[in-house]
Amino acid sequence: MQFTDVIVIGGGPAGSTCAGKLRAGGLGVLIVDKAEFPRSKLCSGWITPGVIDDLKLDVADYCQGRVFQPMSGFRIGRIGGASVTVDYGRTVSYGILRRQFDDYLLRRCGARLALGEAVDSIQRSADGWVVNGQYGAPMLVAAGGHFCPVARLLGNPGERGPAISAQEMEIELRPDQEAACRVMRESPELYFCDDLLGYGWCFRKGNHLNIGLGRVDPKQLPQRVSDFYAWLKQQGRLPDDLPSKFPGHAYLTFEQAARPLAAAGVLWIGDSAGLAFGESGEGIRPAVQSALMAAETIAAARGDYRLETLSDYCRRMEAHFGPRSTRVPPPRATSGLRRRLAHWLLGRRWFVRRVVLDRWFLRR
Repeated sequence: MQFTDVIVIGGGPAGSTCAGKLRAGGLGVLIVDKAEFPRSKLCSGWITPGVIDDLKLDVADYCQGRVFQPMSGFRIGRIGGASVTVDYGRTVSYGILRRQFDDYLLRRCGARLALGEAVDSIQRSADGWVVNGQYGAPMLVAAGGHFCPVARLLGNPGERGPAISAQEMEIELRPDQEAACRVMRESPELYFCDDLLGYGWCFRKGNHLNIGLGRVDPKQLPQRVSDFYAWLKQQGRLPDDLPSKFPGHAYLTFEQAARPLAAAGVLWIGDSAGLAFGESGEGIRPAVQSALMAAETIAAARGDYRLETLSDYCRRMEAHFGPRSTRVPPPRATSGLRRRLAHWLLGRRWFVRRVVLDRWFLRR
């Protein structure tokens, strides 16, 4: 049996950030993840300067051989409708490739790694927890994403609420495809669905292109993705010979999720807790912020991992992100009047900049 102070399940940004903070405080940490890194990860790959600050990311070091695309403007509109452009005149976001980003954070965190190992069992022991019959620790951190095995194996999956369902693809463009692509590297494109229950995106990151669409109502999602893709091509935004396979994934927003945040000897962070921002679906920054708060809570507990002690994490999360709803209504279409008003507002540059971008997506 291999013993350590904390076992983190999941090596994504949440898990590696929590592990790095704990290691800096002198605790021993083991990260267990079923994937070998670097690994593919479905994500639009868009981070704000706040993420860089939270991670204390050494940008000069990170840029060595990795994609780090500055973004200074946006094209915002409605699928099938008009769009407006907003130029900030300075960098306000960055495009990254998750397989590079996650691997970089994982390798720098300083934790011991057990990669390529799925979590098949979690058992209580006199000293805390035993994972897969061979790793022991008094404290467990669940950071395994939307389908994290911790809650399932502990028999407490919690309510999932209506998950956001998305399909997307990310490809490396050939030189001729780059020349034919009208999506600008410095200007991501966002297009809202007509019923306002989701949006599609199209991002350039260096010579990579990410296209996808996510909705709170997953009905006919493949058809909506196909229609969005066809519309982008019809508008001349994309090359004609791109692939058309869109893998899917899902996540929960903080307002929707009713998943646990803490139990005796366990904290949930990142997508395993369902923390994505409701308006934009961004999950990286809330994952990082929850990881830092979890690590601080664990350090302050000084080995006392009763629920009463760890509940400080829940209080801090609610103070930072706001209260969670105990009951989440099912998604429903916006009324005709509100829809027409929203369509009109999406055509106004002042609204797009001050509300859609500054408030919802950039969290300025």
